[in-house]
Amino acid sequence: MSKEKPILQMLRDGYSQRHIASFLHVSRNTVARVAKAASEHQLPNDVLESMDEVEIRHTLFPEEALIPTLVTPDFPYIHKELLKNGVTLKLLWQEYVDTCRNTGKPPYGYSQYCKLYQDYVTQHKLTMHIQHKPGDKLMVDWAGTALPLYDKTTGNSRKVYLFVATLPFSMYCYAQACGTMKEEDWINAHIAMYEFFGGVTRILTPDNLKVGILSNRKYEDPVVNRSYQELADHYHTALLPARVLAPRDKAAVEGSVGNLTSHIIARLRNRKFFDLHTMNTAIRKELDRFNDTPFQKKDGSRHSVFLEEEATFLQPLPKYPYEFAQWKSATVQLNYHIAIDFQNYSVPYEYVRKKVDVRYTKNSIEVYYKGNRICSHKRLYGRRGQYSTVVEHMPVNHQLYSEWDQKRFLKWADGIGEATHQVIQGIFDSYRIEEQAYKSCLSLLKLADKYSTERLEHACRAALERIPSPRYKNIRLILESLQ
Repeated sequence: MSKEKPILQMLRDGYSQRHIASFLHVSRNTVARVAKAASEHQLPNDVLESMDEVEIRHTLFPEEALIPTLVTPDFPYIHKELLKNGVTLKLLWQEYVDTCRNTGKPPYGYSQYCKLYQDYVTQHKLTMHIQHKPGDKLMVDWAGTALPLYDKTTGNSRKVYLFVATLPFSMYCYAQACGTMKEEDWINAHIAMYEFFGGVTRILTPDNLKVGILSNRKYEDPVVNRSYQELADHYHTALLPARVLAPRDKAAVEGSVGNLTSHIIARLRNRKFFDLHTMNTAIRKELDRFNDTPFQKKDGSRHSVFLEEEATFLQPLPKYPYEFAQWKSATVQLNYHIAIDFQNYSVPYEYVRKKVDVRYTKNSIEVYYKGNRICSHKRLYGRRGQYSTVVEHMPVNHQLYSEWDQKRFLKWADGIGEATHQVIQGIFDSYRIEEQAYKSCLSLLKLADKYSTERLEHACRAALERIPSPRYKNIRLILESLQ
């Protein structure tokens, strides 16, 4: 605001330049400059009162009227454009300069342009959109304070952990209690988080936890846990972990962890929970209250800012939620099967003795060789040792099947004794497909090489007396005990 008029009025009333500078909060040089101009361009008192600030300034400093006026930036347009991905103040300033040059008017410099925009944001109590854009980034972490979960029978408690996620633009938060900090709970908390927000951000920023980030060196690309990378790929988001020992990279979630600790954990400290579902129901109620609490220094709440300014910028959720998957390596056995959690799944016989990667979820098993999926199965549950065998995986002219069949195994067993024959026959009867029994029968009959045919026959007879369907392991233990 121009202060030439009040300076002239105070000079007319006889105040010193030092007093005027102090009273109007201007520099003494400014007061001296106005006093000098007033002495050169006499302004009668009656005329001074009727003139506005612009007229007085042009009368005192006519040379400034010859200087072109700088073009005022369109601040509402700037604020709206900064919401868009990839748009920066530098880019908008360059576009502003080009527009000014095309119209022949002088623009503000970049630093003054940024200062004017910051003043506009402060004056209108808006959110600065320089660091964070709506729907651009999502930050996740564990809260440092654990919650107690009690056992109904013993009354003992164990720790459960609070997963926290924050959208840094609106500061809208999500929280969920998890039984452990292991990979499965970490992944499932993310799946629930995306359902809560109803969309996906462009970037996902976790801390450097081993369940998500295996390595994050300064000058190298981060090494991401395979299941965590699958989750990011499924939701079409990019993993950009925070730098090691750089809490500012995830300042939004760090602040939310502290606020949620006091708002949720402290509020629930006197309640006893005996299952995670009840605890998470209570946490959700406190979370909604936290998100709906009005801001102290600006209008609205986390929830209202999210709905009004950020929700529409989120990417849509995929058609189906991600299903947690684990990976392990396995070697295809001679019977062209692999074992996962004591259950057996067939693989095309061409991969016998080769190492394969196995991806298994709650419902399915997928087998990969050098990055290519070679087969899949529905996951088996129940008693151990079950087989899922695809007939097409069986070889046509494989050496194992050209040399061995049930008839030959039984003939070999006859050469040892009747009890051994019964055990081998029982093993074949227990499998749906004949080839599944070959490995077990071969291992059992070869015990004769180590212990003799007489001792093997005796062990088989003893096993038949005590066990309805004896297997290789039973026979081997009997032989070892009789040594």
